Amino acid sequence: MRTICLLGSTGSIGTQALDVIRRNPERFRVAGLAAGTSHDLLVGQIREFTPPLVAIADEDAAEELKAKIGSLRGVEVLAGPEAAETLARDTEADMVFNALVGAVGLAPSLAALQSGKILALANKESLVIGGELIMDLVKGEPDRLVPVDSEHSALSQCLRGERRDDLRRVLITASGGPFRGWTRQELEKASVKEALAHPTWNMGPKITIDSATLMNKGLEVIEAHYLFGLEYSAIDVVVHPESIVHGLAEFADGSVIAQLASPDMRLPIQLALAYPDRLPTGIRPLDLPALGRLSFEELDREAFPAVDLAYRAGEMGLTYPAVLNAANEVAVMAFLEGKLRLTHIAEVVQAVLGEHQAAGVVSEVTLSRADAWARSRAAELVESP
Repeated sequence: MRTICLLGSTGSIGTQALDVIRRNPERFRVAGLAAGTSHDLLVGQIREFTPPLVAIADEDAAEELKAKIGSLRGVEVLAGPEAAETLARDTEADMVFNALVGAVGLAPSLAALQSGKILALANKESLVIGGELIMDLVKGEPDRLVPVDSEHSALSQCLRGERRDDLRRVLITASGGPFRGWTRQELEKASVKEALAHPTWNMGPKITIDSATLMNKGLEVIEAHYLFGLEYSAIDVVVHPESIVHGLAEFADGSVIAQLASPDMRLPIQLALAYPDRLPTGIRPLDLPALGRLSFEELDREAFPAVDLAYRAGEMGLTYPAVLNAANEVAVMAFLEGKLRLTHIAEVVQAVLGEHQAAGVVSEVTLSRADAWARSRAAELVESP
């Protein structure tokens, strides 16, 4: 039985991970849960899975949580901004499943690896911001880092048993989001409601907006660079509206291996939780005749410039990817609050990248400074006329 510490348990990925665990009680036990704040969903999760440790970022919410679960013995509540990091380091779990959203996921990812645990990574920002630090911790032990994103899970399956020298490139697929086919001029008028209406995936608001701008694909390109040790020139993005093909690998002889599955995040989640095993539960099998056809399109780089911004930041390296991520997080929140147009998200990110004085990534401190500067500068640009 594998013991799991789940960070971000109340989010979209976290709740689906608990569904997989619930369906396979003989395979998994929950050793810890972490969330940003306390609400009824978290209380219910604690009562169902009774983890010995729970982490809450909001200290006031932690006190409320303690009152709500007071009758449960053996559940300790950690509180504060560093609670998830402490949980990831101190829990007795075999695996830390990081489903946090944003830059807050980096420190817990590092803590999990530093304490010798397996890290199942759904928090793509950990690699975007701190890829060099993360990969240093898994040198010689690559199986301690397991991807959860559907695209990277697909690529890891395509590459199993293949010689890396034979690999020519990988292709990351994008559904195109809610604005596939829109021109840049049309995107100027896109509303928050329209941006949150993703045609395929049910995700949290931040990730859904990243899918609308296709910044999520840019972040996934950087993530793939680190996970698979690939040059950026060997990573491509292709639009695939049906969201059935999740990743492809092309080899030197011209052959292409693709991973196909229903668009259900529980598949990559259970692949990560049970790695290297496969579980026969919960996923609807494909009916290829019913699908009829699968289509692929070129990425519209003029309408969706965020992808090329990510390529640029990734290729420049240093603290540029951290700045890209921080500026994007600020701009996305501004859009959700009605302070910014959708197309201006990439403009803010581009401006912040252009002003950044980069430094080498030598520690979390270096990354934190770059992150803080980028957030401050992006906020100034959002508020400027």
